[in-house]
Amino acid sequence: MQHTTSPDEPPVIRDLKDFDQRSGSLLERLLFNQRLFIVGLCLLVTVVLGMQALKLQLNASFEKTIPRSHPFIVNYLEHKADLNGLGNTLRIAVEAKQGTIFDAAYLEVLRQISDEMFVMPGVDRPFMKSLWTPTTRWVAVTEDGLDGGPVMPDSYDASAASIERVRVNVGRSGEIGQLVASDLKSSVILVPLLERDPTSGQRLDYRQLSERLEQMRAKYQSDHIALHITGFAKVAGDLIEGLQQMLLFFAVALLIAAFVLYWYTRCIRCTLLVVACSLVAVVWLLGMLPLLGYELDPYSILVPFLVFAIGISHGAQKMNGIMQDIGRGTHRLVAARYTFRRLFLAGLTALLADAVGFAVLMVIDIKVIQDLAVAASIGVAVLIFTNLVLLPILLSYAGVSLSAARRSVAAEQAAAGGNAGSRQALWELLQRFTTRRWATAAVLGAVVLGAIGFMASLQLKVGDLDSGAPELRPQSRYNRDNHFMVSHYAASSDIYVVMVKTAPSACSTYGALSLVDSLEWQLQQLPGVESTSSLASLAKLATTGYNEGSLKWFELIPNDGTLGAVVTRAPRELFNQKCDLLTLYVYLKDHKADTLDQVVKLVDRFGAEHGTGSVQFLSAAGNAGIEAATNIVVKRANLQMLLLVYAAVIMLALVTFRSWRAVICAVLPLILTSILCEALMVALGIGIKVATLPVIALGVGIGVDYALYVLTVTLARLRQGESLAEAYFKALLFTGKVVVLTGVTLGIGVATWAFSPIKFQADMGILLAFMFVWNMLGALILLPALAHFLLREQRAPQPLVSPVVNVAGAQLP
Repeated sequence: MQHTTSPDEPPVIRDLKDFDQRSGSLLERLLFNQRLFIVGLCLLVTVVLGMQALKLQLNASFEKTIPRSHPFIVNYLEHKADLNGLGNTLRIAVEAKQGTIFDAAYLEVLRQISDEMFVMPGVDRPFMKSLWTPTTRWVAVTEDGLDGGPVMPDSYDASAASIERVRVNVGRSGEIGQLVASDLKSSVILVPLLERDPTSGQRLDYRQLSERLEQMRAKYQSDHIALHITGFAKVAGDLIEGLQQMLLFFAVALLIAAFVLYWYTRCIRCTLLVVACSLVAVVWLLGMLPLLGYELDPYSILVPFLVFAIGISHGAQKMNGIMQDIGRGTHRLVAARYTFRRLFLAGLTALLADAVGFAVLMVIDIKVIQDLAVAASIGVAVLIFTNLVLLPILLSYAGVSLSAARRSVAAEQAAAGGNAGSRQALWELLQRFTTRRWATAAVLGAVVLGAIGFMASLQLKVGDLDSGAPELRPQSRYNRDNHFMVSHYAASSDIYVVMVKTAPSACSTYGALSLVDSLEWQLQQLPGVESTSSLASLAKLATTGYNEGSLKWFELIPNDGTLGAVVTRAPRELFNQKCDLLTLYVYLKDHKADTLDQVVKLVDRFGAEHGTGSVQFLSAAGNAGIEAATNIVVKRANLQMLLLVYAAVIMLALVTFRSWRAVICAVLPLILTSILCEALMVALGIGIKVATLPVIALGVGIGVDYALYVLTVTLARLRQGESLAEAYFKALLFTGKVVVLTGVTLGIGVATWAFSPIKFQADMGILLAFMFVWNMLGALILLPALAHFLLREQRAPQPLVSPVVNVAGAQLP
């Protein structure tokens, strides 16, 4: 039997015989008239992609974290073969807990570790260096001039005499503070790594490498020996190890979402269906990634969680629409088709807004962020099908609990009649922001908050603000190891390398070396520089040696022949085979943003002033040089990304609302949240870097959904001639609780990341939770306040979504 309640509502159809199966759009008929086929197809796809998901690899890549088109990186890659493996390098400090390194037992352990690392897959063996490698040499002044040889002599036999000789060689090697600690209680093994195995072509497996390093640590560490390991590979390995614990956070997020959803609906079957469809979206995403040749890395591991949370929030809206119709007596299949008609375009627009927040990340010239954007875009595309199509079809079979549906309709009617208790009081409170007094206070408060936040955001730094690995907790094993390195070695693990290009065979000329010496002296004056090393400084030391060690000769001799003699004994890391490239090593106290910025500015200024056609100063190699290039790209990309994401959101909102006034009401709360988020980053000591750059784009793309939910109904009611207060109040009755549900679900889901052992993930969780909640508050408070000044006297044009239904699925009275 068919009933109607008002001209604005679709008929209440209790019997399918009264429903015209040919009604609705072509897409609706195509999907709902073939429900079994759609469900069977989805089941098959889920099984196939689930099997593919088992093949998904969790790995990291050094090259993906660097901006390959930046001039610094172009210079580094062009001369990589001449740079002795600079870039992705492990530093393993072997500490003697008792005594010094000049002990037979210690030296034997050091040899074993050095040999084990030498044969480990992925090691760039020609450039590996330790006290035991023949490339580690000593130089001394003798009566006959300079003499030298390997630090570990071929005649070493662990006797007291040979150990004493090693002690003397170390003192004459110049390695104290670099390979050997200043207190002589530890020494370092430098292990350059290859991104790909030259034989098999396989990428380096950072998880496997980290596991081997930990096995080696467990094997050799004792009461007498301690190992300290630093480098990108170890950071990546620790991140992967920590991210494996994210399964626990996924389970917690699932339980929280299910609890909030059940609390809202009091219906077990629809709660399970919404959760299941969101999980199906995650399975499809994880299955498609290996098919497309992608991996999950420590930065994109967050995407499945975002997809699940977004799926839950959008699924709740579809479920609410079906529940409302079933509560009024409509058959579950008809209710599902009504909901599809009402919400498909609105849901599609909202998910497209989400996709925009991800897609703009593709403009950032860092592969790891581009991969994150691709993964997130795939996830949103999957949600368009699983949440807008599959969920309504499944609910058309399962329906919802009749008691829950009636309870929902009764609650709506009670709220409309002013008998809904605390929730009614909340809606009436929010409605007041459409009045002049409350709207003025809200807008002025937003202006004050925006001004304070903007002033604070000016202090936002690009790059790392802490020493060590900010991605990990300060008390993590890696950061403790890094602290050991910094406190015991003058030549830190943060190395900035300036490449000096000369004419062929001219690297040892006085003209080239004098410029290098001048730049080296200026760099040594910077507070963030601990020490430097170059062929120029070695030439001054060699000249002293050639003149019986007299320090009055400690200078560059303006004689190319004399300087050329230095090349025959100089270590190869200071110049290349063709003698057309010099390397100036700058050892930094840390890789903080301010430290790197000082070095970059000095080198650029010096190169511009003193570089000639025959001598060019090129930045930069070394891990600090690569990070400096990354900071530059991130700083430029931050503004570009924000402009693009807001431009895209404005265009989507304009197409949806067809009102520039409504667009202002929707976008200004998002801008305020973005400003406050940057201020929060300053307060928490979080810099803009690869790990945190995507946060604001994600927050804007997802946050605009709230405005879509609220403004859709408000504009529809204004179009029908109602006042702003009436229109907004009815929007709150139908979408207010859904907006709150969405904000709470997303906020709580990502807030659990704050307990992650991975600090950058905890930071992202805090920032995303902040943006989700503040965007929700902006849609409920600032949006109606702005509407008071912009929409109150306007007869709003019809939005693209149906004017008789809100995005929550409830029929408008």
